[in-house]
Amino acid sequence: MSAVDTRHINRDSLFLMAEVRLEGDSASHRVKVRNLSAGGMMAEGDVAVLRGARVSVELRNLPVVEGSVAWVQDNRFGIAFAREIDPRAPRTAVGGGDLDTPRFVRPASILPNGQTFERGPLRKL
Repeated sequence: MSAVDTRHINRDSLFLMAEVRLEGDSASHRVKVRNLSAGGMMAEGDVAVLRGARVSVELRNLPVVEGSVAWVQDNRFGIAFAREIDPRAPRTAVGGGDLDTPRFVRPASILPNGQTFERGPLRKL
């Protein structure tokens, strides 16, 4: 991105994990994504980065995104992406189906393997 201040762009506050690779380093570093926009993200983790360093980021449901470190403060840093992304994609479930949701949070009307939910008489407890 350019040197123009883009902090007014809408960001999604969220908690995701991502893999960050520094240019010239084969190791990847797991970081927490604190906010995400089409043009960049704020990450938190124990990664020794310097402002201006080139990085690649792996976010769920997206191809690897190239970028550079825009700022660093303690264990948080900002990454400006080289190209815009869809910031909603990492929030989407990988499988996308209701049956991928754990049973304890799924509505009772959604049963596995095409089973149907039949209402019967209520029983006294």
